Amino acid sequence: MARSSEPPPITPDGRYIVVRGRLWRRANPHLSEALRQRLVDTLMDARRAVAVAKRLAEEGAEIAAHAAVDRAKHDLGERGPAWWDGGAADYNRHLAKNTPYADWWAGVDQGATAAKRQGK
Repeated sequence: MARSSEPPPITPDGRYIVVRGRLWRRANPHLSEALRQRLVDTLMDARRAVAVAKRLAEEGAEIAAHAAVDRAKHDLGERGPAWWDGGAADYNRHLAKNTPYADWWAGVDQGATAAKRQGK
């Protein structure tokens, strides 16, 4: 699967990215760059460990690696309690069209966004 260097759309409030029409919570922007990078590195190491454990069919190692992924995502703010103040609802993993972001999402040129990701 080819990956594009084009970043996904970001909701106007900066809380989510949109991938294939679904909202995914962004990392907490209040983290220092150094801490954020360390956590991203930890996340990527854990994801690689998941892949290795799957290839080797090591169930225990895979469970541990998935737990490490989950911890890193919590530490980044992508899972767990929402990192923003004010008690606004969290729409992580919801389809953008079914959330208060629906009007904004309808105005995003999704065809151009998808074409950019596919390198067209």
